[in-house]
Amino acid sequence: MLEALLACLDLTPPETPFLSITAGEPVHLPGAPTGTADLTLEDGTAIPLALGQDTITQIGYHHLQLGRRSYTIAVAPARCPQPPGRGWGLAIQIPSLRDDHPTAYGSYATLAKAAAAFGRSGATALAISPTHALFPADPTRFSPYAPSSRLFHNVALADPSLIGMPFPTEPAPDLIDWPDAQRFRLKHLRFAFESAGPEIEAAVSAYAAQHGPPLIDHARFDALQWHMNVRAGSHWPTELRDPASPAVQRFAAEHAQDVAFFTFLQWLADQGLANAQKSAREHMAIGLIADLAVGTDRGGSHGWSDPRDLLTGVTIGAPPDPLGPDGQNWGISALDPFALARSGFAPFINTIRTALRHAGGLRIDHAIGLDRLWIVPDHATAADGAYLDMPGETLKNIVAIEARRAGAIVIAEDLGTVPPGLREDLSRRGMLGMRVLPFERDKQGGFVSAAQWDSDAVAMTGTHDTPTVVGWWKGRDVEWRAAISGQPANLEERTKERNSLAQALDVSGTAPEEPPLDQVLEAVAGSPAPLAIFPLEDLLGIEEQPNLPGTVDEHPNWRRRMPDNTAALLARPAVAQRTHILTAKRPG
Repeated sequence: MLEALLACLDLTPPETPFLSITAGEPVHLPGAPTGTADLTLEDGTAIPLALGQDTITQIGYHHLQLGRRSYTIAVAPARCPQPPGRGWGLAIQIPSLRDDHPTAYGSYATLAKAAAAFGRSGATALAISPTHALFPADPTRFSPYAPSSRLFHNVALADPSLIGMPFPTEPAPDLIDWPDAQRFRLKHLRFAFESAGPEIEAAVSAYAAQHGPPLIDHARFDALQWHMNVRAGSHWPTELRDPASPAVQRFAAEHAQDVAFFTFLQWLADQGLANAQKSAREHMAIGLIADLAVGTDRGGSHGWSDPRDLLTGVTIGAPPDPLGPDGQNWGISALDPFALARSGFAPFINTIRTALRHAGGLRIDHAIGLDRLWIVPDHATAADGAYLDMPGETLKNIVAIEARRAGAIVIAEDLGTVPPGLREDLSRRGMLGMRVLPFERDKQGGFVSAAQWDSDAVAMTGTHDTPTVVGWWKGRDVEWRAAISGQPANLEERTKERNSLAQALDVSGTAPEEPPLDQVLEAVAGSPAPLAIFPLEDLLGIEEQPNLPGTVDEHPNWRRRMPDNTAALLARPAVAQRTHILTAKRPG
């Protein structure tokens, strides 16, 4: 099996080595050559550099020449920016939001309104679900963590009201019907595109010129899939799998209006995110915290336009462990570390820049993957996989460079099987870990008081993958698992866990029947973390969670809506009392 894994990798070394250091460190080249090299800083300044002695303090990507050998030197700050003050924020799924106009799911415009409302209630940050590009021609693929590309945006969330084209009233059920809802939304977006005047056309043209061929390739992919009506690019006829092929060029010429439409949608989505962050920063110290998925669908736009960037012949996942004895195969691909080195890490740099373009923070999903990935050969089980070492030092240095330039905080999801030393390394770099209530327990499985949690991580009551506080207390997740498996629900263990949590909350006596939600929120807010983030579901006291890991259709993942518009929800007396508690504990 190891031979099959190695056969998937191109180990050719890069022509121009990419090195990374922390500002203030001396430069040591591979093989430890000595002497003086010629250093050209990113701003064009040329200076001599004594190898092994002189240091570089300027943050950025510089060029170093030693004889005939060229190197790129990435110089990172010692630490990422930190949260200002001691505030609190919310975590939301954008499509779940409502505003005062009935829509089938939330958009970037809905996000902008919600951010302002949350900010007025005291929040300093708003963590959002990933906005990576999905598959507009295939609305059945709506998981934000299995994108077509992380270099572009989810255009289904674009809102033409930004250009004076309000949405018509849409059906707004409690569960999103993605196929019908997205088809209706794209139909109206097409109308907005065809009605756009010269000013909008000029803005889109300028945007296309700025982002160049990669944007055009992405728009061509979406247009092709729209016409092919086939699940992914890897299933297309051979002549259409190469973006530079005559067949693709011919298609683009014959369907220029469709390509222009998807280019317009990327511009509109980008404008929507920019407007949402502007609204957030008018009311919040941090604003939006973007979410970076760990990988992409190999059959998506990135895999079609730049297949050499991605691992081939394998998918990524997680190894077997006591909680998942069969391991996990997530069915997505990731950036190839050897290809990254040959490309000067451009795909990763561009990915981070895209995520931070309109954000005050970045959450990195499965940050363990910066150091190593569990790769699984195609047609094999997760147990047949192996770890692939990633250039973690370089990747984390790039994140630090881009975060410093954006003035953004970094949250690294360090849950699950954490390699020794990872959390210490993240802390040293100023990358905040995540301390999530269900997982903060002692060696005997008892809950640890939030007052004892780490001070170098974000405190959270839950994530999109965990039960809500109310749902956990009532055993709703246990009931879901039992219903899916066809077995009766056993809540005996949950009762013991409730008593343990009640003890950690200093609740006297046995755990109450009703969830002590306010006490939980107040306890987590009182942790020493520099920032506390609460899922909106927990602020509202909702039972159901957005996603149930390990399910596809058995649970309505990524389909739930909020029960009312954000302003109305925040005005509810119980919710207003909770935001008051959080702001009193964490005034920002």
